[in-house]
Amino acid sequence: MSYVNELGVRAKKAESSIANASAKLKNDALNAIAEALVKNSAQIIAQNAIDIENAISNDMSVSMQDRLLLNESRIKAISDAVVQITKLDDPIGSIIGGGIRPNGLKIQKTRVPLGVIAIIYESRPNVTVDAATLCLKAGNVVILRGGKEAFYSNKCLVEIMREAVSSTGLSPDIVQLVQDTSREVSNELMKCSQYIDVLIPRGGAGLIRACKENASVPVIETGTGNCHVFVDESADLEMAVNIVDNGKTSRPSVCNAVESLLVHKNCAEKFLPMIRDRFDKKKVEIRGCNETLKILSGRENVSSASEEDYATEFLDYVISAKVVGSVDEAVAHINKYSTKHSEAIVTNCLVNAEKFQREVDAAAVYVNASTRFTDGGEFGLGAEIGISTQKLHARGPMGLNELTTIKYLVNGNGQIR
Repeated sequence: MSYVNELGVRAKKAESSIANASAKLKNDALNAIAEALVKNSAQIIAQNAIDIENAISNDMSVSMQDRLLLNESRIKAISDAVVQITKLDDPIGSIIGGGIRPNGLKIQKTRVPLGVIAIIYESRPNVTVDAATLCLKAGNVVILRGGKEAFYSNKCLVEIMREAVSSTGLSPDIVQLVQDTSREVSNELMKCSQYIDVLIPRGGAGLIRACKENASVPVIETGTGNCHVFVDESADLEMAVNIVDNGKTSRPSVCNAVESLLVHKNCAEKFLPMIRDRFDKKKVEIRGCNETLKILSGRENVSSASEEDYATEFLDYVISAKVVGSVDEAVAHINKYSTKHSEAIVTNCLVNAEKFQREVDAAAVYVNASTRFTDGGEFGLGAEIGISTQKLHARGPMGLNELTTIKYLVNGNGQIR
């Protein structure tokens, strides 16, 4: 039996342990995980230091190193997030629809776990805990396949979580880590439909594409965010500067960061120097169209944009820019290059705001607010496993409800058809 199949067999054996667990037992396991993470902070940081050292040796970018780094404050924040999950309503068994038919059949539409979820993700070890604990709360088993960049961190975190889960009487195999990070094993995981019910990739465009092309397990796409802000001619320009700056520089390595700036031609000459001044503080590179280059002539960190730049999720202090003639042109550009994650308009025109929200095809469409709010916690979901950029079966931040499926409970008293 192959390594992946062994993981799958153990996952299926553990499935009933968590699927039928009470809300109290699941919360006990989550609290045990939260306590264990803080208690073992020194061990986690020591293993993370190995990953950081390897990242530096491999010339990983500073922004990507930031995604990888764990310290006491970040571990405490991860632990606190686990505790917050215990405060969320347990979705399993909730009745979300139904009724009594004319023939007397009583039909209840209820939430049940998805089953065994495999998650393939890249160099963010916090995802290891987020994914495992959300899946646990929703009654699912999870098989985690993190990137090799975070291997030592992920291995340590999973060992701690498995021990904590076991201490409450649940099977430790409800949380498993794929410790072989080779591409061959990853591809095998994508095809393990005998044991895995859903595959969720979290990462860059290459990872998402590989899963879509190779998986025979159902895939929920998450993560890739080529997000735009369009500054309309009626915009409050100071507000626009704050929104674009926050979207680009508050944390450039995440999927809801702004990657492209569109500016209406009637305010471009005033706005572009304003945002360039703000970007100078953090040395953000602007790759712009000819009109952008003309307006910002002589300024540092300004270069010509290629067609590829407009389609790129930079995850760094780089942003593409284009001057457009109308809201229609902005919408057309966004719908051409967007990854359907999060898009924003800054405007004081209600007609343009409504048109933008109606016609832009994305999971979250903002008016006068930063795209950085696309997050389960910020949306009031408590937590998320990722941002789905597709339309089935979930879209946008995926909270607990999105980690469940439907079961119809039908009760009768002898009805036949």
